[in-house]
Amino acid sequence: MTIEWTPAHMRSVFESVKNWGRWGADDEAGALNLITAQKRREAAQAVRVGLPVSCARELAVQPAVDNPHPALHMMIRGGDDCVLPGVGLEATMDFVGVAFHGMATTHIDALCHVFVDGRMYNGFEGTEVKSTGARRGSIMSAKDGIVSRGVLLDIPVSKGLEWLEPGTPIKVSDLEAAEAFGNVRVTEGDILLVATGRDSRRLEKGAWVPFKEGLAGLHPECVPWLHQRGIAVLGCDGVSDVVPGVPMEGWGMPIHQCTLAAMGVHLLDNLRLDALSEACAKHQQYYFQFTVAPLRVEGGTGSPCNPIALL
Repeated sequence: MTIEWTPAHMRSVFESVKNWGRWGADDEAGALNLITAQKRREAAQAVRVGLPVSCARELAVQPAVDNPHPALHMMIRGGDDCVLPGVGLEATMDFVGVAFHGMATTHIDALCHVFVDGRMYNGFEGTEVKSTGARRGSIMSAKDGIVSRGVLLDIPVSKGLEWLEPGTPIKVSDLEAAEAFGNVRVTEGDILLVATGRDSRRLEKGAWVPFKEGLAGLHPECVPWLHQRGIAVLGCDGVSDVVPGVPMEGWGMPIHQCTLAAMGVHLLDNLRLDALSEACAKHQQYYFQFTVAPLRVEGGTGSPCNPIALL
């Protein structure tokens, strides 16, 4: 049966995957509750090679067409001025500042980052996010870090491709084909990583403007599948949503809207997955221990991070 993706249908999908109240009326952790002690032990047992792989992009400090607002990196003390008066120590120091939300910097979205009808996950009012930060759903729900089993679904490799072209929608059949290719199955409490080959394409063809030329990502039909599998966190080398998306008024980024606001699933945006793709292919292992350590920012709507896969 062909589904017509209208705002009304998208609303019905959103309502069907809500986890509001599932872990209590005051819960702010959402699907992180699915990462149990047993799941963490399962993640530890996934370590076979002892190989760590970073899944973060370098923090760019120079502007590019796909990163018009790079991080600020300034030296406070360089090697020509390294003596700290009255301390008896020679040291260099610097400052880093970054506006991490967007389509360039590797970061994690807190549950207060996206609203639907003025409400965030668990029905909390959007007005709980003040000019001083979020009083509900902040990144502090992950203040002790996130450790679980990670699963990589490498969509282009499973199709015999180097990358997916910008704007390519990933369907449920693609996710399940990638599971079969990697001999792995996404289960409750997993951190799901979806590779589109974004960085391989960038290395070959150069940078492009994501908002203008697009990014490969998940079609809205994947939302019920994500909910059924019980993922704890979703990550992508894009922003999980396909850009441009399916035209539906009020649903500009339905994966963001349904995962963050309905399901309470934290998102990892702009991961770098090419090195992990190579490691998984080499060792024929598409599951691993995965660790995300956000900055402990009171009231933060997310955080830059350097997620680590350990095979």
